[in-house]
Amino acid sequence: MSLTVTNLTVRYGGREVLRDVGFALEPGAFCGLIGANGSGKTTLLRTILGFETPSAGRVERDGTVGYVPQKLQIAADMPVRARDLVALGLDGHRLGFSWPSAGRRRRVEEMLASVDALAFADQRVGELSGGQLQRVLIAHALVSGPKLLLLDEPLANLDLRAAAEIVALLKRVAGQGVTVLISAHDMNPLLGAMDRLVYLANGRAASGRTEQVVRTEVLSELYGYHIDVIRVHGRILVVAGNAEAHHHHDHDHVAAIP
Repeated sequence: MSLTVTNLTVRYGGREVLRDVGFALEPGAFCGLIGANGSGKTTLLRTILGFETPSAGRVERDGTVGYVPQKLQIAADMPVRARDLVALGLDGHRLGFSWPSAGRRRRVEEMLASVDALAFADQRVGELSGGQLQRVLIAHALVSGPKLLLLDEPLANLDLRAAAEIVALLKRVAGQGVTVLISAHDMNPLLGAMDRLVYLANGRAASGRTEQVVRTEVLSELYGYHIDVIRVHGRILVVAGNAEAHHHHDHDHVAAIP
């Protein structure tokens, strides 16, 4: 297994953010981590990365991890080019070891090519479109050769076409043996690509293939109230089953059937 999460519980100040979460991913799996804002997706990713300490349970990872955070901590006016950002990914995991300059340049060039980013390699990061920036961030995360790639809401601010292109790129990455775990509040753009999903609600998780998880009885159990899974015009809508619950949980997930 590339990643195994077992009975994971994470508490902040007495509040359980994640409770008894467990799933396992094979090498090269493409897994969606689906849930509304506040459902614990970022906490789960940070715990897998080792940034958070679980209150109970454990995380076992095979090999190094690449990470694409939701927000890039670089000011828009910083003179950092796309290729500079990718090159920085070579330094983060190898303290005390410096790539020889020729090999380093070649590796960065190969990585930029692999994510179709050569055309804007010399643009400043602050000038890139959302889709271009995601490509560069993915290259930054992959340049050191990790076995597991975690992405926190990489599709959140992209239009449909850019999102589809990024999903296709990540599917290609998974096809090369890297396990991809991508968080999203909407499963729609991921459905044609996902091998499996982990669905978070109330800090709890259901995992498996899409058709195993996105079912009325499974999601109702997860949310703790009735959930309807509606298939209409080749799409899936996940909606709260009554007006009161719907008022408090206004995060329907709309998803097309692949």
